[in-house]
Amino acid sequence: MQKEAGSFVNRNVFIVYNGGMQRHREAAIMYIEWTETAAEKVAGKVQGQEGYLQLKYDTDGCGCVVSGVTALWWVNEPEEGTEKVETNGIPLYVEKSKMIFLDEVMKIDFVPEANSFQLKSPNQILNPRMSFFNKI
Repeated sequence: MQKEAGSFVNRNVFIVYNGGMQRHREAAIMYIEWTETAAEKVAGKVQGQEGYLQLKYDTDGCGCVVSGVTALWWVNEPEEGTEKVETNGIPLYVEKSKMIFLDEVMKIDFVPEANSFQLKSPNQILNPRMSFFNKI
């Protein structure tokens, strides 16, 4: 357990602070599965280039933080405030502050017909046409 906002919290619980409730989720319980097709496509895009892969929840131009769009960013260094999440292959970093907008279990696939990645969970498709950006 860790101490936060004046209350003890555990994984995936609600905490009460200053009279309000807020959902708290630790990053350690997020899991992202890569399909073989998606992993091969990422490897082809980075072609051995050194860097880190980040699942970015981009809110620029969206007007509201809850209307963000996910994208894969290849970066020199993980951004401050990101955390490495569990995967079945390619290491992936996610912004801690944006994890609340994502599901705890997700899958990244590549759809050749759309020539794009897809982020989905057992409950929904979070982004049917997720882009990849090489930021190096």
